[in-house]
Amino acid sequence: EVQLQASGGGSVQAGGSLRLSCAASGFTLDDYAIGWFRQAPGKERERVSCISSSDGTTYTADSVKGRFTISSDNAKNTVYLQMTSLKPEDTAVYYCAAIPYFRLGYRINVLYEYDYWGQGTQVTVSS
Repeated sequence: EVQLQASGGGSVQAGGSLRLSCAASGFTLDDYAIGWFRQAPGKERERVSCISSSDGTTYTADSVKGRFTISSDNAKNTVYLQMTSLKPEDTAVYYCAAIPYFRLGYRINVLYEYDYWGQGTQVTVSS
């Protein structure tokens, strides 16, 4: 059974940092693309960053580029999102999701509905 467990959220002041973790089970990262998405109250879900462990390619949204970094540890079957220079507008529930990489045509920047979702972790940034 494919499962994703997101953790690491919390409350920080603007300019602070957090590292989110997405622990995957039931599949190996090599075959999947893992994405981080976020949704703020009253707003649409936004794709933040994605990674393919098989070819090392990543996608990062312009809104967080230069501040957020996605990485993976295949030995731990875990994907991380390092968030720095956090802003109040980064406040949202962050979700990790997975999709078989071939469904994206082996192109990490393709926007597609991911198949499996974790439970979300709240990130709150105060000014």
